[in-house]
Amino acid sequence: MTALDPAFLRLPLAHRALHDLRAGRPENSCAAIRAAVDAGYGIEIDVQVSSDGVAMVFHDDDLDRLTDATGPVRARSAAGLGGIPLKGSDEGIPTLAEVLALVAGRVPLLIEVKDQHGQMGPVDGVLEQAVARDLMGYSGPVAVMSFNPHSVIALRNAAPNVPRGLVSGAFRPEDCPELPENMRARLRGIPDYAEAGACFISHRWDDLDRPRVRDLAAAGAAILCWTIRSRQSEAAARRVAANITFEGYLPDLQP
Repeated sequence: MTALDPAFLRLPLAHRALHDLRAGRPENSCAAIRAAVDAGYGIEIDVQVSSDGVAMVFHDDDLDRLTDATGPVRARSAAGLGGIPLKGSDEGIPTLAEVLALVAGRVPLLIEVKDQHGQMGPVDGVLEQAVARDLMGYSGPVAVMSFNPHSVIALRNAAPNVPRGLVSGAFRPEDCPELPENMRARLRGIPDYAEAGACFISHRWDDLDRPRVRDLAAAGAAILCWTIRSRQSEAAARRVAANITFEGYLPDLQP
């Protein structure tokens, strides 16, 4: 198991990069990536997969909210997706490879691999293998994670030397109505941590008092959290979490 680079415990992580639509920096855009690097923050991004098996930096599984196009991301090629401007910008959807070249190891980069079918079930490995290919030879501080334990296990197999973690939380019915209660209950317990060879979790900030989080921390897991939107919430989260993922304000850089 490869441990997180210490930078992941020191530099606050900008959620979907340092986005600000009013400033022309949509979430997960190259402009938001550049802003985070320039400000000295770490970066959290999301990846989906194109029809030709390329990892694309984009949060949603469809194009409707973030672009003027419609339909699934997975139905379009990487070149086609790159030609679709993000709302509020003239930049297209970037590939993971483009973002890695842009960051170039200057700040830590946390990559969330999105669940591809909404049920947290077995994965076909296409996206995980695409991420692994792009990370080959990347020398900067980087880590991968997913809500879907099957995805993290696939990442363990595809990129065994890249630190990996599980995104976790309360899994409330209103947050994930597509999941049956037995699945939500299972995920709350973070039962796949050991099998995934994880070294950290990124847990919902207002659920950090969960006993399982405390037990994992006592066993040596690094505890990150999501998503902090105020200094007050940051202060509460840091009583448990070693670091935060943030948006909507600028936290202090830790010494």
